[in-house]
Amino acid sequence: MSTVAKWVIDPTHSEISFKVKHLVISTVTGYFRKFEGAAETTSDDFNGAKVSFTADINSIDTNQSDRDGHLKSDDFFNAEKFPKLSFSGVLEGSTLKGDLTIRDITKTVELEVDLGGVTNDPYGNTKAGFEIEGKISRKEFGLMWNAVTEAGSVVVSDQVRIILNVQLVKQ
Repeated sequence: MSTVAKWVIDPTHSEISFKVKHLVISTVTGYFRKFEGAAETTSDDFNGAKVSFTADINSIDTNQSDRDGHLKSDDFFNAEKFPKLSFSGVLEGSTLKGDLTIRDITKTVELEVDLGGVTNDPYGNTKAGFEIEGKISRKEFGLMWNAVTEAGSVVVSDQVRIILNVQLVKQ
């Protein structure tokens, strides 16, 4: 019988970000500053690993406080009613497939995963590094707000790129 290894996100060496087109001409980047996650696996390459993750909506940071406040409002995430987003899935090869919940809407998403490697840090901890990327439609999750410029351009793109650079620590 295989031993199950448990891993947790090291928040000091991880970042959770998203990118969205603004006015169709430039990209705005945002971060979730508070998050946690874990993985359980029986293999060294993490194939078949069960992965879970949550992010605190109130920790959203786009380097612009008015925009952050708008994102936390009911026009987007509604942090008061839905304080966290969550993901739960399984890694198969280089694809992490699972259920993403934003607001009260859950959709199956697929994210591409690149395992950077597994090593020991100077303190004897075993660590694994990952780059995870994918795209979602924000409107499918009820983040519907938008506006149109005088020229007819959309202010905020529907497509959102999710980028996670994550370091896990073996427990």
